[in-house]
Amino acid sequence: MKPTELAPRFFIAVAVILLFCKLVSWLLAKIGQPAVVSEMLAGVLLGPSLLGLLFPGAQAALFPPALLPILYVVGQVGLVLFMFQAGYAFKAHRTTNLAGTAGVVSLAGVTAPLVLGILLVLVTSGAVPIQADGVPVGISAAFVGVALAITAFPMLARIITERGQAGTRHGSLALASGAIDDLVAWILLAVVLAFASGKVGPAFVTAGGAILFGLVLWLGGGRITARLMAVADERVRLLATVTLLFLVAWYTDEIGLYAVFGAFAVGVVMPTSERTDKVVDTLTPIAATVFLPLFFTYSGLRTEFGLLGNPSVLLFAAACVALAIAGKFGACWAAARLRGEPNGVALRVGALMNARGLMQLIALNVGLEAGIVNSSLFTVLVLVALITTLMTTPLLSWIERPSATSVEETSFTGHATQSI
Repeated sequence: MKPTELAPRFFIAVAVILLFCKLVSWLLAKIGQPAVVSEMLAGVLLGPSLLGLLFPGAQAALFPPALLPILYVVGQVGLVLFMFQAGYAFKAHRTTNLAGTAGVVSLAGVTAPLVLGILLVLVTSGAVPIQADGVPVGISAAFVGVALAITAFPMLARIITERGQAGTRHGSLALASGAIDDLVAWILLAVVLAFASGKVGPAFVTAGGAILFGLVLWLGGGRITARLMAVADERVRLLATVTLLFLVAWYTDEIGLYAVFGAFAVGVVMPTSERTDKVVDTLTPIAATVFLPLFFTYSGLRTEFGLLGNPSVLLFAAACVALAIAGKFGACWAAARLRGEPNGVALRVGALMNARGLMQLIALNVGLEAGIVNSSLFTVLVLVALITTLMTTPLLSWIERPSATSVEETSFTGHATQSI
């Protein structure tokens, strides 16, 4: 396809994606689902799982194969901007007076699903076609474990804020635990990708490049970003921030860490100020409204729920969902209880930590691009992301129902008191 032919296809495809995402968002908002959940589902529905099944000709015309790389690249722009915001939110929500409990909850929330995911793949090895060609079973197992260990920290923060629970004990504990959880999960993913390369050279490049990147951020990241935010002209600040993000995204992509890691790291080292808030508030709506739906659709176009027609894949998917919930919701609830948290707080923390959302989709696409995930495993893990994310809001509402044992909380610093 010539560029002159692709341009009009791109414009009509984007228009359809944005309108359809808005429609699904409007419908699901009636049952309390956040917009990002709706966009995840809309992306899948526009793929072969629904549109391609009912109207294959329309889907082929809207999303020809030549258009997919463009959707991928434009979607990556959205991911870079979104992960920058996620890193900044991570820094803003860091807490110290819950460090002990948050550390234990996060350790449980990473370790349990990681181990369960690895064991599931090892036990079913050879019986389920979820292993990419040429990829050792150990790499596939490690990737599934890491994917199940991920928590959707940005979504978790949004849900807590929208429900007016940012000052509650469970809200603060979930934010602190989710931030630690995601940071550990991204590091583990980078390790898996380095081992998956199968060559010593790329592994050394990734490890050495990551160390160099970390040193630069540690020694000069704060000063560099502070100088950017000290510029008086608002447009120059915005331009400088986007340029820095794209340069860092290029570097982390080149060394094998992928753009999302670099963008998240830049967000973490950005100085907390009104000027930074304004930059983030300017970039985030663009990323969330225009670019992220393209990423969801790109992911959806590679998700084929028809593959679940294979009985072994369907059983594997069911086991994956069950272990994902048990490993994250169950382990985080148990860890919070062991640390002496009231049952109401522990249940809410478990429900919030269980959401995978966009973060797992990002990891899946990284794995697919790296060649360590095949179509069946991709579909299974997209299903896990959808179910665990869709259940978060209804589960919280069920936990908070008037007839249930609840925890009355006034603020993060206050003492929780149980009431029946």
